[in-house]
Amino acid sequence: TGLIEVARQAGLLDRMTRGLRPVLSFLFPRIPQEHRVNEYLTANILANILGLGWAATPMGLKAMAELAPLERQRLAERKRQETGEQADPDEITLTRASDEMCTFLVLNISSLQVIPVSVIAYRAQYGAVNPAAIVVPGLIATTVSTAVAVVFCRIMSRRGESS
Repeated sequence: TGLIEVARQAGLLDRMTRGLRPVLSFLFPRIPQEHRVNEYLTANILANILGLGWAATPMGLKAMAELAPLERQRLAERKRQETGEQADPDEITLTRASDEMCTFLVLNISSLQVIPVSVIAYRAQYGAVNPAAIVVPGLIATTVSTAVAVVFCRIMSRRGESS
């Protein structure tokens, strides 16, 4: 998280979050644009794209931690609308993951990577003639897996809205 903190203090994380805003808005339409979770989502996504799983994990955990109160707030609002009773979001126990949590998890599992740094390093360590030869096949595979993940999440999200 030290690298992420440096990026935040330098203003890079804010600029990257603004640059990724259209993607984030498409993937997570119910998250307010100015919510802090967008920084964590951006940092996680960019770290994964660069093949820096060690940097992505702490940001992913922080993103999930920030998504939980958003879902509790939504559930409290839904209860108020359905029953007319006020509900304290802090007292609501989440019994299932939100669409945003599921989408984020599936995106992390699919893990689009442009530069698989770890794999290149392992290939070099074990004597591969061209350690970076994995870049193009890896990019193709992770692009396909991420596209399938996005389509799956959008279908499941719409399916949940209709029920």
